Amino acid sequence: MSVRIRLKRVGSKNRPQWRVVVSDSRSPRDGRFIEEIGHYDPLPAEEVFEIKEDRLQHWTEQGAKPTDVIKSLLKRSKKKNKS
Repeated sequence: MSVRIRLKRVGSKNRPQWRVVVSDSRSPRDGRFIEEIGHYDPLPAEEVFEIKEDRLQHWTEQGAKPTDVIKSLLKRSKKKNKS
């Protein structure tokens, strides 16, 4: 079983919000997931990206691979927190 850390879309039409979830790579984007570890809201003036660092570390140690989008969001949030 290949486990991925990826985004699951929630919210209404033209008002997307995303949850960061750990799921099997074979399940659909908005389908079953193992655990929810954060959320992302791109629409406010100051976009919101929050993630449970301890759970992220736990899952990466277990072999879960983040998608390219999650890698990008993590990189941006670390850069934002440094300044």
